[in-house]
Amino acid sequence: METDMPNLAIVGYGKMGRMIDQFAPEYGFTVSARIDVDRDEPLDGADVAIEFSTPSAVLGNIRRLTELRIPAVVGTTGWFDQIVEVKKLVDEHGSALVWSPNFSVGVHVFTRLVQEAARLLKDEKEYGAWAWEIHHITKKDAPSGTLFKLVQAMENIGYTRRIDSSSNRAGAHPGTHEIGFDSGADTITLRHTARSREGFARGALKAAQWIVGRTGVYEFSQTLFGS
Repeated sequence: METDMPNLAIVGYGKMGRMIDQFAPEYGFTVSARIDVDRDEPLDGADVAIEFSTPSAVLGNIRRLTELRIPAVVGTTGWFDQIVEVKKLVDEHGSALVWSPNFSVGVHVFTRLVQEAARLLKDEKEYGAWAWEIHHITKKDAPSGTLFKLVQAMENIGYTRRIDSSSNRAGAHPGTHEIGFDSGADTITLRHTARSREGFARGALKAAQWIVGRTGVYEFSQTLFGS
């Protein structure tokens, strides 16, 4: 017996878009539209969309999806300073959106570990902290949105001392993020290394499953851990 599968639109059909296309059936989706600069398939009938494009295109894509009231999962980075405008768009049209600088489940668990380490060390003044990341040479933003969120998580928990941050871009590296704490007595290093883009694609598909039928703007961590 055939069952109806929700229709997924993929907005941005580069490496991430093609990987999402590959895994979509595992998550119960039928891909009904694939959109890129050289292809513009109709969005009619899409139940949800996953957007991985470029910083210059993302706001236009979000506007189009929200006007059509298609829930969106946005994995593009480099636009987060416009989140207030995006929330307004989503609210105006009664739509829904999940965003994150990183859709890896492992990165979000890593963020929680970093936050707990910062909480435990925030009053230990002999410990200084650093934050570092490396990505492939084609990544547009530096430092990464993920590194920014890691530092922000440390600050939000009460770590008020300076956190020295740095970035590298080289080769085809899918992404490593490292947080360290150092004192005269010892060093603590926490590191997450992505082996491929697969984790980002699977996380975005998990978010797409979750957002169908909801309204409002959410971060990916809320789909994993709640509010």
